[in-house]
Amino acid sequence: MNIKALAFDTGGTVLDWHSGICKAFALAGQRHGVERDWHAVTNDYRRASMAGIVGKLQPAFNMDDVHRTVLDGVMAQHGLEMFAPQDHAQIHRAWNSLNAWPDFAGALGRLKRKFPVVSFTMLPLAMVMAVSRRNGLEWDAVVSCEMIGAYKPQPLAYEQAARWMDVAPGQILMVACHNFDLNAARACGYHTAFVRRPLEWGPAGPPDPHPHPDCTIVVDDFPTLAQHLGA
Repeated sequence: MNIKALAFDTGGTVLDWHSGICKAFALAGQRHGVERDWHAVTNDYRRASMAGIVGKLQPAFNMDDVHRTVLDGVMAQHGLEMFAPQDHAQIHRAWNSLNAWPDFAGALGRLKRKFPVVSFTMLPLAMVMAVSRRNGLEWDAVVSCEMIGAYKPQPLAYEQAARWMDVAPGQILMVACHNFDLNAARACGYHTAFVRRPLEWGPAGPPDPHPHPDCTIVVDDFPTLAQHLGA
């Protein structure tokens, strides 16, 4: 491999969305004296959000808009009609205050000393800025699919990201915990690294936990990835 840049999926691979959003639902439930399987509610919310943005071309909305608009349907699905508008707003705002996985920030610093590091994500730019500042993540650049107008796994997203980085696809290592992202990146010529995130979807476990055999690198955590890359 002649790697000249690293591109990181951010939602799920870098950010622990499940814990943050699950806590927001649980806090709203406590205010109303309501109990549900908040892990299941959170995962249904994530599925609905992904369904609303994955693969879109030139949408008139971004992923933050989807997070806002699908929330009412998820609440109705789980009998949470008693949740007030302020509960809705509090759960929606939780996306901007997610924690990064604890193994990431230190490894990012190590990797950045050797490679340009880019957040290449379906999340909107404003959200990546907020969570990066919260977690002390210093990217060389952020490439959001909203800036391109094509959302993963559309080939245009990967092609444009490589053009903006001014690096040939074969010299970029796409890093993610999701096969759909890595498979699409590989089809566009990227090298791929699968980082396992067994807790991404909480106790239920991720829906696609096994790396595709064509991945260039498979690791259990980010310090191991940094070591593998000599950082």
